[in-house]
Amino acid sequence: MTQPSAPPSLADLRARIERGAADPARVDAVAVRHVVDLLDRGVVRVAEKVGDEWRVHEWIQSAILQFFRVSEMRVMELPPFVWYDRIPLKTDLRAQGVRVVPPGTVRYGAFLEPGCVVMPGYVNIGAYVGAGTMVDTWATVGSGAQIGRNVHLSGGVGIGGVLEPPGARPVIVEDGAFVGSRCIVVEGVLVEEEAVLGAGTVLTASTPIVDVTGSEPVITRGRVPARAVVTPGTRPRVFPAGTWDVPCALVVGRRSASTDRKTSLNQVLREFDVPL
Repeated sequence: MTQPSAPPSLADLRARIERGAADPARVDAVAVRHVVDLLDRGVVRVAEKVGDEWRVHEWIQSAILQFFRVSEMRVMELPPFVWYDRIPLKTDLRAQGVRVVPPGTVRYGAFLEPGCVVMPGYVNIGAYVGAGTMVDTWATVGSGAQIGRNVHLSGGVGIGGVLEPPGARPVIVEDGAFVGSRCIVVEGVLVEEEAVLGAGTVLTASTPIVDVTGSEPVITRGRVPARAVVTPGTRPRVFPAGTWDVPCALVVGRRSASTDRKTSLNQVLREFDVPL
């Protein structure tokens, strides 16, 4: 009797994906589909935290990009709805303990841990969403985004996707964070554990994040500190035509330590008058 062949190792898959990235004529469709299946099952992910640092797996981002090349357009129907796309929807949600409310959409190649709830929002290929997280109505989780456990993405939140260039850090929202309604977080911004973003906060890689809690403002970009409370703000900037107020984000406080983080969050929202 012929024994079934062993599944390819990650090292073998990586080598085959990297060959395809270097030379499009050598894209290995079998290897690409293996990697996307591993993403769909949560075996691998686009980025993961090692110690205190996030490590981006460039070859996995490349595999997702190659998946678009090897997948054919096809019609998908759930009458009366019809789709025409390259990427199928995620399946077996009940078995995985994931709740998706119609017409919420989770694309194949995304992974959601048990206890996630997706209202009529959208989770794209390559995304990873931790247990107990809520993707609220019309919130979107872009390609490759990494969302931690017990995060709340409020209504209309836009979490950007980052796959190109391979190696670029995706948007990361760590455990316990609260992202208020209509926030936009893009271009690989890192929102650290238990941070709170007030409604309408826009964060890009170049957005100044100004900590105004001390005697002097401290400006950073691309990273919201753990437990920071952030609201939209403006600051003056001089242009040839005059001085104008341009958008920024303001760190106005910190969440206090508490064994009941939900209670702590409610208190901090009231204390700093943060809109949801």
